[in-house]
Amino acid sequence: MKISKLTLAIATVLGAGATSGAFAMDLYVDTKTKQIYAEPGPHRQLMGSFEQVQSTPAKPAAKQADTAEIKAIREDLVLKDNAIKALQEHAEAEADPKLAHVKLDDGIHFATKDGNFTAGINGRLQVDSQVNVNNKVTTLTGANLPDQLDDGVALRRGRLGIEGTFFKSSIYKFEYDFTRGNGTTGAGVTDAYIGYNFSKPFQVKVGAFKEPFSLEEATSNRYITFIERNMATNAFVDDLNTYKMGIGASYSEDQWQAAASLQTEPVGANGASNSSTNSNGGSNRNGGSGDTNWEVNARVTGMPWMESKTKFLHVGTSGSYINVNNQYQSGGAFNNGGISFARGLDNNVDRTNILNTGNLTSGARGAAGSRVANHLTRFGAESALVYGPFSAQGEYIQTDISGTGYNGESLSGYYGYMTYFLTGESRAYKSKTGAWDRLKPNRNFDMKGGWGAWELAAGYDSINLNDGVIRGGRASTAKLGINWYPNSHVRVMADYVHALDINTGGVADIRSAGFNNADLDVIETRVQLDW
Repeated sequence: MKISKLTLAIATVLGAGATSGAFAMDLYVDTKTKQIYAEPGPHRQLMGSFEQVQSTPAKPAAKQADTAEIKAIREDLVLKDNAIKALQEHAEAEADPKLAHVKLDDGIHFATKDGNFTAGINGRLQVDSQVNVNNKVTTLTGANLPDQLDDGVALRRGRLGIEGTFFKSSIYKFEYDFTRGNGTTGAGVTDAYIGYNFSKPFQVKVGAFKEPFSLEEATSNRYITFIERNMATNAFVDDLNTYKMGIGASYSEDQWQAAASLQTEPVGANGASNSSTNSNGGSNRNGGSGDTNWEVNARVTGMPWMESKTKFLHVGTSGSYINVNNQYQSGGAFNNGGISFARGLDNNVDRTNILNTGNLTSGARGAAGSRVANHLTRFGAESALVYGPFSAQGEYIQTDISGTGYNGESLSGYYGYMTYFLTGESRAYKSKTGAWDRLKPNRNFDMKGGWGAWELAAGYDSINLNDGVIRGGRASTAKLGINWYPNSHVRVMADYVHALDINTGGVADIRSAGFNNADLDVIETRVQLDW
């Protein structure tokens, strides 16, 4: 213990001396008290002379260097911390559901970051022309002279719309066609509905939408092969305003789909069919127009053989029951309503009706010889084959008329055609709708050797509006087409249509009767842009 205290005392004195620089010192110890002294005195014994041997002059410089390094490290940490905070803020901003991003790769689409809300702006522009290279029509006299079909150019469709989702599962679509209704105010509404996706395959919608009927009608006019749909599809489906009001449901899997609807003609200016509503041409029902026609539709399609997306067989069937409104005046005279079927050939710039049944409801109620079309029953069968660049498509549609003065009359039509892509593409198919989809060329047109996609088509088209007491005429055509797709959103089309047979003998409409045995050849073109 004594030695430890002595050692500690020596260390303390040396430590004190170290703070004042390096020097030598004599130390004395009191032999009685054991205390250490720097000067001699009574009872003090010299311990020896001691000198500081450790040098510390470099310590201040080292300390200064360490301080600078620590300061630099702190500044670097502050910068890194700020960068981390900026990244966190950016990530939080990206995840903010109130913000949206824009997608421009296949149109104009907007979506919130969480995917709850989406909106896509869609539109199409179709500029058509018609040149009648052979126009031999039977000559009639008087005011009902049919003249010849006219050459001309027309804006076939000019549409703008928006569609999307809200809260992911709810859907909506609104589209307006500025060319519909021949300029009638408000007549351009096509799709206008809201709906809900209960699951990926099952969907329900309410509003105005297309009837689920026919492969060619289910295919958007942006993707059909020829400039105009075939005569049976136009006469029995499209001309009656396929965009009807109602509720519809659909279910689709990878290789089949089913759709059904309960629909009625729209009350208002967007009604554009051969019904009582359309006859008033206004935005409300007036003049005793009566109830609108209503109908039940269903369509089922599938692919019984599918080797790949470029090799498959499509089949399908459609059916409809249509209740026809007939409105009579209090005295029994027919007022409005009923239904008629009228159609030109495979053209639309000149819309002259070459075939025409006239109104299938006629005469006073209960009078001798009067007829009342109470309801229609439609049936359709469809098929299509895709095998690489080759495809074939055919369809049959039949419409049966029931009512007073009718005895099972059936009007029908069918068509068939083949296509071939010279540049190797295959027709694009969308199983969700059981219809054709947008074609994307293997290589877009450019000035460096890109040709786009080139398609050749040949088809036959026939319709018969004669049966029993109904005399609307019959016609058949052969047609050739060539389509050029510079890219997926632009198409240039040219069709040649030759009338094989036009028989309008006995048709009540004088103008249509003037086309009996007419010899017609038409060249049509279209330039189309859609997104």
